[in-house]
Amino acid sequence: MSNEVISSEEKKYKRFITIVSIVIPIAVAALFGIKIPNVAPLSFLPPIYASINAITAILLIAAVMAIKKGNRKLHEQLNTAAIICSALFLVMYVAYHMTSNSTAFGGEGMIKYVYYFILITHILLSIVIIPFVLITFMRARLGNFPQHKKIAKITFPLWLYVAVTGVVVYLMIAPYYV
Repeated sequence: MSNEVISSEEKKYKRFITIVSIVIPIAVAALFGIKIPNVAPLSFLPPIYASINAITAILLIAAVMAIKKGNRKLHEQLNTAAIICSALFLVMYVAYHMTSNSTAFGGEGMIKYVYYFILITHILLSIVIIPFVLITFMRARLGNFPQHKKIAKITFPLWLYVAVTGVVVYLMIAPYYV
């Protein structure tokens, strides 16, 4: 594929990535303010979406191991599955918060600061990671492997951090769910 074709296709993808990277955080923030009346709280969801975060972390580690062994097809499949898991997490997370009140962290002292540090970095990086994941995926799909590899070195640790801290946040707040 010529550079002109890649450049043209990349421009289309980048427009889409920019829109998605802006719309998702705004939509999630807006949906937090909406409570669906007369609907039973979806209180069963937090352990499920925390588990999905754990699965995402495992998929990401397995994807890196696959590419290090030269298995590009498996690497692609594992990363696609990780993207699907992240999307499922997001849908369940929003659904839970649209039907349930937020749970306050009940820990005190130093653990409270640790919890809020992890939570805040998790939230901020979950916003930042959206364009990184999409650009990394796009570059691989377009066959631009040198640029894919370059950004993947940034994307992987950030995405892994978001997935792992999602589980940690759940485990820390789980005792305070009503």
